[in-house]
Amino acid sequence: MVFYGQKFWTYYSPVTAFAGDVDRPELLDTIRSLGALYVVRGNNDGYWAQNLRRSLNFTVGNVKFFMVHDRKDVAWELGDTQVVIFGHSHQYFAKEIDGRLWLNPGSCGRSRFGGDVTMAVMTVENGSWQVEKIVL
Repeated sequence: MVFYGQKFWTYYSPVTAFAGDVDRPELLDTIRSLGALYVVRGNNDGYWAQNLRRSLNFTVGNVKFFMVHDRKDVAWELGDTQVVIFGHSHQYFAKEIDGRLWLNPGSCGRSRFGGDVTMAVMTVENGSWQVEKIVL
C-alpha cells in the first residue's frame, strides 16, 4: 500500500484514500479511475463536496482504518481501529499511540505552510502494516 499526500493505494488492488481538501471534483474523477476510493470532506472543500462524509471507517488487507480530515474530530471510541488517517495540517505525522498508528501523510501537491512535500509508503499484509516517510 502506498500513501502519497493524503492518498494511498495497494499494489494488489488499487485503493485511494483522500483525507480532505480535495479542492475540485475533477481530481476525484481522475483518482476513481485507479480503483476504489475513500474520501472525506476537508475544510477547504467547496459546496460541491457537501455530500462527502466527514469521517469514514474502512478495512484494507485485514487492517481497520478510521479517516477524518481534522485530527480534533477523531471519534472518542475507535474500537479495534488499527490506523487513524487525518489531514488538515498538511504536515507529515506518524506515531503509534495506544497501539494504533496515527498518520498524516502530509501534502504531496504544493508545499503548504513552508513544510516538506511528503508521502508515505505503507505495506499492509495479513492484518499488520509498515509505513515509511518519503520526502519528495
